[in-house]
Amino acid sequence: MAGPVMLRRVTLQTLPADTREAVDAATLAAAGAIVADVAARGEAALRHHAERLGDLAPGGPLVLDRAALQAAADALDPADRALLQRTVDRVRAFADAQRAAIQPIEVPIPGGVAGHQLAPVERAGCYAPGGRFPLPSSVIMTAVTARAAGVQTVWVASPRPTAVTQAAAALAGADALLCVGGAQAIAAFAYGAGPVPRMDAIVGPGNKWVTAAKQTVAGRVAIDMLAGPSELVVLADDTADPATVAADLLAQAEHDVEALPILVTPSARLADAVDVELAAQLAVLPTAATARAAVAQGYTVLVDDLDQAVEACDRIAPEHLEVDCQDADRVAARLKHWGGLFVGDAAAEVLGDYGAGPNHTLPTGGTARYSGGLSVFTFLRVRTWMRIDDRQAAAALVTDATRLARLEGLEAHARAAARRQPTDRSAR
Repeated sequence: MAGPVMLRRVTLQTLPADTREAVDAATLAAAGAIVADVAARGEAALRHHAERLGDLAPGGPLVLDRAALQAAADALDPADRALLQRTVDRVRAFADAQRAAIQPIEVPIPGGVAGHQLAPVERAGCYAPGGRFPLPSSVIMTAVTARAAGVQTVWVASPRPTAVTQAAAALAGADALLCVGGAQAIAAFAYGAGPVPRMDAIVGPGNKWVTAAKQTVAGRVAIDMLAGPSELVVLADDTADPATVAADLLAQAEHDVEALPILVTPSARLADAVDVELAAQLAVLPTAATARAAVAQGYTVLVDDLDQAVEACDRIAPEHLEVDCQDADRVAARLKHWGGLFVGDAAAEVLGDYGAGPNHTLPTGGTARYSGGLSVFTFLRVRTWMRIDDRQAAAALVTDATRLARLEGLEAHARAAARRQPTDRSAR
């Protein structure tokens, strides 16, 4: 099929190596300076940067409390409020099921018992973008999940929050909303600033300034991930509908000029047809300027067969991976590396974005090879413990610990263990 080439063609052999860093060095340095200023000067610096960067009008409120958020929810159009509530309910049901999947354990050990217990962090800060496209869905994904994990104090940060964002924060169970974005919001959550308490965990998607600030404060607080621009891979064969494939690729492309839409297919016919559809749909897309720039850096991986298609997807390890081919379940079962998997042509990635249940905050830039998306587990600490009830039964364990300590050259360790022998509590 003749037509415009919208996605450049590559093969498995010429598949681009993933060299996309979550954030560049210059942004990291600049964001670090903002973080340091907020850490040093607190609320004054937070307000300074928020007003300087356009988050706040001079003298505007930094924080909306729970009552203000609830008022926004009460004032929202009833149909919109019901929509947000349904989304909250679906996300909460999935998060509750995740929380129920992991339980405390107890395991016998010589002379006693050991185990683990689960404890949520006490305070979580949830970031939701508020730039060209305010994302109340991200408020729901983060705050609802934190609450399902058992977090006691949940704050949201979002610059210039719309009424819908405020209402989403209320329905998601947030205690307050910080009307600030960027590195300054992350710094406030990491160090505390005036009315903003210091958080134990900071989560949620954001632009490069947010990511840079999260990288700067990681270690002081827990973070979910260093997320870069959005990615979608569609693995499709001749049975896929080209118009649907194109629509899904554009749904990701409109996020950002750096978003990465990718088609993986063994069908040159489908690749040609998708290019034609991309051109046609871009011609009437309101967000075409952004989407077109993203499509220009996307590509099609044209492979020989589905075996190569699976290999290509595993090399990319994308944030989102749609499987739109014959026997999609069988193909999906072979895939190893993805942030979120969408199986079959009906399972549109955008349904995951907008609250089917699983979280839409997912690893990017190939990090799905070793990490997963935001979940209740992000907010949980798995803490181990042990107890010895029978010194006699534990004698063999004590002997082994003593000997192993001496193999490592740690004599104080050996003597501390030896004192637990039931027959002699003197140092050995």
